[in-house]
Amino acid sequence: MRNEKMKNQKKVKRTIDSYIDYKDSKQLQKFLTDQGKIIPRRITGLTAKQHRELVQAIKRARQLAILPFVSEAVK
Repeated sequence: MRNEKMKNQKKVKRTIDSYIDYKDSKQLQKFLTDQGKIIPRRITGLTAKQHRELVQAIKRARQLAILPFVSEAVK
């Protein structure tokens, strides 16, 4: 059953060419779902190092109220 789920799942290649800036909310929004969750590395196609930097930037932006913790649709 697990293999069936993996076949149906889309792998979206999102790339980061430069420094991941926590102040760039438009770039960070690409890596969040509609609910405000961080998209996993296996789906985004980022390297492990890039994903760690991305997660740190998203969490930092949330603390500074640049990004919401939860989207308006979920509330």
